[in-house]
Amino acid sequence: MTTPPLAGLRPLLGRLQDLKRVRTPDAAGRSLSGVGFLRAWAGLCAGRPATAVAWEEAARAVAAVELAGIDAAVLRDAGLTGPQVADVYAKAVRGGGAVLDAAHLQTLLDAVPAVAREEAHGPPPRALERLLDQPRAGATHPTKPRLILDPPESHADHCYVVAVSAALLAPLYGADAGPPFLAGLAHHLHNIWLPDGGFAGEELLGEHLRPVMDRLTARALALVPPPLADAVRAAFALLPSPDTPEAKAFHAADVLDRVLWMTGYERAAAFRLGQAMDDLELVHPGPTQAFLNDVLAAAGVWPR
Repeated sequence: MTTPPLAGLRPLLGRLQDLKRVRTPDAAGRSLSGVGFLRAWAGLCAGRPATAVAWEEAARAVAAVELAGIDAAVLRDAGLTGPQVADVYAKAVRGGGAVLDAAHLQTLLDAVPAVAREEAHGPPPRALERLLDQPRAGATHPTKPRLILDPPESHADHCYVVAVSAALLAPLYGADAGPPFLAGLAHHLHNIWLPDGGFAGEELLGEHLRPVMDRLTARALALVPPPLADAVRAAFALLPSPDTPEAKAFHAADVLDRVLWMTGYERAAAFRLGQAMDDLELVHPGPTQAFLNDVLAAAGVWPR
């Protein structure tokens, strides 16, 4: 089987948006993507190769579309052994990555042992945490009123999912996953200090926009180890134009993330109870299902 076309990967890329919405108490209310953003930067600042971090985070993210907040730390705390944790992750990767071809899926499975070990690194620069609280502007236009949709995603949410998506898309374009992953993770570093004015705000900044972004990005890169800063600067060469395989992977991931996030609002606005009851089997199959359905029917709740 060949690498699936873009349409084949779309369901998985869409499910990655859920990582921006799932939160756990151990993460102090942060989203899974926000936690992943800081974890990825911690690994990179510790000197880990970008390609290795890219595939490990991709494996974590694909597993998380199935497991949500159940991670290696939770499983170990619940008494699972290292091999058992790795087995759970592998099953989740196979489930979440069912649309991937065999070689692509195997790359993720090869990263599972490292993911299951969950090696700890020192915290990344504290300034990066600001991106977890810096909301994105969403859809704006210079001549139209803002469309404000709640809850907003953060810049860390966006950067992490773009980075992971770029890694997942890299084989489709014959690209190395490392540079587009780095570009995705770092392309909004200037927003550590610059609130997001969206398309409208950028147009108003006009000729000042690029110098402001460059100065603030340089301030951020001064906080990370020099070899990593150099690698990020090299990855920024992908941003101007999709003219290389790595640049195509980044730009495809970026635009898909921006639009797929919006589809979540559309789905929520169109939600019907039947989706939960019929499509998602809110009352799960099991020995009590018949009785529970009878209760709902007798109460006039479902079916209506």
